[in-house]
Amino acid sequence: MSNDDIQKTKRKRGTGRAANAVETQPGTSEPTADELHAQEDARVGAVVRSERLRRSWSLGQLAEQAQISIGMLSQIERGLATPSLRTLRLLAGALDVPITEFFAGDSVPESQNPFIVRANQRHCLDLKATGINKMFLMPPGASLLEMWEFRFEPGGTSGGALYNHQGEKAGVVIKGKIKLLIGDDIHELNEGDSFRFSSMLRHRVDNDSDEESRVIWVVTPPASAGRAPSRQ
Repeated sequence: MSNDDIQKTKRKRGTGRAANAVETQPGTSEPTADELHAQEDARVGAVVRSERLRRSWSLGQLAEQAQISIGMLSQIERGLATPSLRTLRLLAGALDVPITEFFAGDSVPESQNPFIVRANQRHCLDLKATGINKMFLMPPGASLLEMWEFRFEPGGTSGGALYNHQGEKAGVVIKGKIKLLIGDDIHELNEGDSFRFSSMLRHRVDNDSDEESRVIWVVTPPASAGRAPSRQ
């Protein structure tokens, strides 16, 4: 299993506790960061499993369609690992669902306006293991593109290996700076800089700085509209 496609959540190995138990802070009932991350992993895994079973697919069938290993898929479904953005896109394409299907939205009020999304109506996915918070900025419904706000923590990355898929990507850095890798080229982008490139070019985004970076990110076609990304 490649560490580029999957990031295992950190678990505490305490004496007398299950090997995968998450750490809790003494003297408080508030969930720790590790517990919140584990809950998010479990929620995403449950969605993937539900969508797979709804199609009466085996683990092997979905793994083949998404071009990922059965072991990786099994760990994701059991909430034992955090999928990268790349892996979520692979799964969304294989299941033919919008990538927002994996986002937390139970407490988010749905927009009643087919054209507008208010700030408190954004659906979010917090991928702490990879250091990215991903917010969907568009109203629900069929579209020819996706628009997001990505928030990269210091050290955050879209994945270890470069990857590609059909379509185009464009965006603008609205805070901090990022490193955009496209093919053999490395581009340093600062606040206010923008970009556009063919998604068929192998690419990755990193935040090597010591401060948060924010990027408005546009993708076409949506994840569920195109074929699964290539990892070549």
